[in-house]
Amino acid sequence: MQVEVVKSKIHRVKVTGADLNYIGSITIDEDLMDAANIIRGEKVQIVNNNNGERLETYAIPGPRGSGELTLNGAAARKVAVGDVLILITYAWMGIEEAKSFNPALVFPNEETNRLN
Repeated sequence: MQVEVVKSKIHRVKVTGADLNYIGSITIDEDLMDAANIIRGEKVQIVNNNNGERLETYAIPGPRGSGELTLNGAAARKVAVGDVLILITYAWMGIEEAKSFNPALVFPNEETNRLN
């Protein structure tokens, strides 16, 4: 049996940009991606604490140490600059592996989106 479990979570980051004219995705500071073990192109669930929106897109790396968190394409309509988000990725694994798996949980500085 396979179960889908939380692989990683970036908790309470602020939207720094919304680019409707970009071709989809979410741009995430590459330092945050590394800390959360998120790879380029990986599916990311986005939970907007400000308006309750939930959506899925894929991750692309932004400049390291920039704190960038930009929603691109149609997803830009679901956020406003300054909204607080939770980013979650999931992985499929066997039930026994899932019982002992520890997800990467990242709690960046809530003002700068940078690692503390």
